[in-house]
Amino acid sequence: SKTISKCYLQVTGMTCASCVANIERNLRREDGIHSILVALMAGKAEVRYNPAVIHPGAIAELIRELGFGATVMENCGEGDGILELVVRGMTCASCVHKIESTLMKTNGVLYCSVALATNKAHIKYDPEAIGPRDVIQVIKDLGFTTSLVKKDRSASHLDHKQEIRQWKRSFVVSLVFCIPVMGLMIYMMVMDSQLSDAHAHHNMSSEEREALHSSMVLEYQLLPGLSVMNFLSFLLCVPVQVFGGWHFYIQASRALRHNTANMDVLVVLATSIAFLYSFIILLVAMAERAKVNPVTFFDTPPMLFVFISLGRWLEHVAKGKTSEALARLISLQATEATIVTLGPDNVLLSEEQVDVELVQRGDIVKVVPGGKFPVDGRVIEGHSMVDESLITGEAMPVTKKPGSTVIAGSINQNGSLLISATHVGADTTLSQIVKLVEEAQTSKAPIQQFADKLSGYFVPFIVAVSVVTLFAWIIIGFVDFEIVEKYFLGYSQSISEAEVVVRFAFQASITVLCIACPCSLGLA
Repeated sequence: SKTISKCYLQVTGMTCASCVANIERNLRREDGIHSILVALMAGKAEVRYNPAVIHPGAIAELIRELGFGATVMENCGEGDGILELVVRGMTCASCVHKIESTLMKTNGVLYCSVALATNKAHIKYDPEAIGPRDVIQVIKDLGFTTSLVKKDRSASHLDHKQEIRQWKRSFVVSLVFCIPVMGLMIYMMVMDSQLSDAHAHHNMSSEEREALHSSMVLEYQLLPGLSVMNFLSFLLCVPVQVFGGWHFYIQASRALRHNTANMDVLVVLATSIAFLYSFIILLVAMAERAKVNPVTFFDTPPMLFVFISLGRWLEHVAKGKTSEALARLISLQATEATIVTLGPDNVLLSEEQVDVELVQRGDIVKVVPGGKFPVDGRVIEGHSMVDESLITGEAMPVTKKPGSTVIAGSINQNGSLLISATHVGADTTLSQIVKLVEEAQTSKAPIQQFADKLSGYFVPFIVAVSVVTLFAWIIIGFVDFEIVEKYFLGYSQSISEAEVVVRFAFQASITVLCIACPCSLGLA
């Protein structure tokens, strides 16, 4: 008997099924080549050849002569099949040993491990020599019942609905409370400018006096040091800080636990400090019974949360779109296959329904009209039209006759076909497409990697700048108080210089933190 070796080649430049047919047809004619199987999506050819006549380098050269790129793949273990089974009926370690030793003796099984605790068996096999049904049969013959580990076909890990919901909620809550806060703020600004105008021109109309009076209502103190404006801002800010910022707090705490500082940390830092500082300043003002209302930052957290939760919401909506496409692709896969045994002259001897994962290469599969093709294969018998639009985008049905190739996931229309399975399991075109889309989703664009790297440095940098600002202003204040006095308007004369300086420094450093936050929206 001649020895037969197997090699794998990476083939580039194939665009459609006719390229595959071209390569297979031409190479089959060559001396020393037994069989060749080309997978279009994976860009891989599996060749069985006689090493006495031809070597893999020469085979690659033959493919290159046809106008494609071809390189020999070193790791030939690529073609190993992997099988996960649930085995019932094992009682002790001797059962485990019995199964393992019997399987290892079986031709074509490369590796096998059985776990008694979880009732699971993990088996690696050579698809050329043996298939999953044979392995299951061996275990059944030993007196155990066995079944496939059920794969999660629903692709639930791709579902972004929950995240979309939570960020949308976060955005809406922040928005609802942000609008009145913004309104108050703009109103105050307009009034302030009118006030300063009024001081410049003493002749005022009665309407302007009215307007001024209403702005005074906002400045009116409910308690000494607590103005209506600050009280309203505080009431509007609390729900945002709690409900709008809930997910940010969770994610920031996770990040800090892993010693990283991401955008969430910056957002949480800025909003919490702004909120707490404003709250404490209010308490201090009330304790001092201050005549002048302190400057608070209650408008900051709602506005930040609005921008950033909007960014997150949009991001998840976009992710959900791609995932939806993937889930649809996964749902195209057939779940069962009808395997038939043929006698002489292609007479049907028997047929059985099996799980798609149990179809072996070389099996004869029957596909009835209206059925999905469970695996990639070649037609042996029958004529039909096949709708391949889900895979190729070709709207018209394609004629299939003996010798034509069929693609898993496409739909058989009018005739019953018998096909011989060429690519099964993870090697089918559809599985490859799913794999490519999944990989494309998990890999990042270079600009995104750059942005992530930047934000890694960005957060510590901003925090550092903010701290530097704080101390710089404290030092400036104690060295030359007039500078602070010039910029810090409206502080009451009743409090000490030191306190004025500290308050001003704090205001400056919080401003740095808060201004840096919308950058995270840009990065998002």
